[in-house]
Amino acid sequence: MVRGHSVDIHVGTRLRQRRVLLGMSQTTLGTTAGLTYQQIQKYERGANRIGSSRLYEFAEVLDGSVSYFFDDLPSDALPIRPRSSRDRKGLGEIDEALKLVRAHYQIREDRARQSIFEMIKAVGAAARRSLPLS
Repeated sequence: MVRGHSVDIHVGTRLRQRRVLLGMSQTTLGTTAGLTYQQIQKYERGANRIGSSRLYEFAEVLDGSVSYFFDDLPSDALPIRPRSSRDRKGLGEIDEALKLVRAHYQIREDRARQSIFEMIKAVGAAARRSLPLS
């Protein structure tokens, strides 16, 4: 049995979970996406890597979001390569932005999500106006 990359295995597992949750067979998913059930099996095992356009298609077919496939991804799924101090600059801000985006996608109510988005934009605009020009 071929073992794939840990991220591919995780994404494949999430693909299978969503498919089974919806009561869809591998054959049905494959037919909808123009694939064979064997190809779906390989994706679900993580033996084959799922490209971004194919992942987007699966999200559409399975009535979900692309981010669903990465939910609960273990923090050690990708080994962190040592970075220079110059590369690390701003990583805290990126982590914060990612947490904000993940929290945003967890809000299921469209109107609430939009209201929160508008509030954040307004706070950001107000903060920019109050900063002294240097």
